[in-house]
Amino acid sequence: MTELKFARKGPEAADAAVVFLHGYGADGADLLGLADPLSPHLPNTAFYAPDAPERSVNNPFGFQWFPIPWLDGSTEAQAQESMGRSITAVNAFLDKVLADEGIAADRLVVIGFSQGTMMALHVLPRRENEIAGIVGFSGRLLTPETLAAESVVKPPVLLIHGDADPVVPFEDMGLAGQALEAAGFTVYGHVMKGTGHGISPDGLSVALSFLKDRLGK
Repeated sequence: MTELKFARKGPEAADAAVVFLHGYGADGADLLGLADPLSPHLPNTAFYAPDAPERSVNNPFGFQWFPIPWLDGSTEAQAQESMGRSITAVNAFLDKVLADEGIAADRLVVIGFSQGTMMALHVLPRRENEIAGIVGFSGRLLTPETLAAESVVKPPVLLIHGDADPVVPFEDMGLAGQALEAAGFTVYGHVMKGTGHGISPDGLSVALSFLKDRLGK
């Protein structure tokens, strides 16, 4: 099993944790910078950002959770096999964070961006213990048809998407929200008006409110 490389920010002794899962072709550092504006409002929180286990085919300086056939020429079988390995790696990493910080699952929030959102929405509902919440920026729900049957826990989900996203269509936010709600999840949403494939200040502000609500004491 691949052990994910990561960076951490936050106090040495934390009582909560946030894990960022980056997008296709990026790395953990791409999202860890978000800890800087968030941490003053969550002073006892540790922030983690792992690198995905594979180098990106399209960007050898970045990483991928799985290849994307229509972007990099991989096969569907390769994408499925790669995603399976990443699921195992993410689960092991989340277990490590909980153990290292000495916290329960309900003191953890996972924030994904793009392909990282796809991973978060797939992995977290299928874990044994429910985390405090999932924030999904600019992503989509993979295999929505299996969600209801395979969900073990149903953490609250906040979906945030730009309505001018040219990479992951804005419509995917609604499709994900509908499938999650149909499977019994509590879902919140925020539209970043005029925003492309990125995170706007208002989107980050909404995410912070969710984090404070879920992790505040």
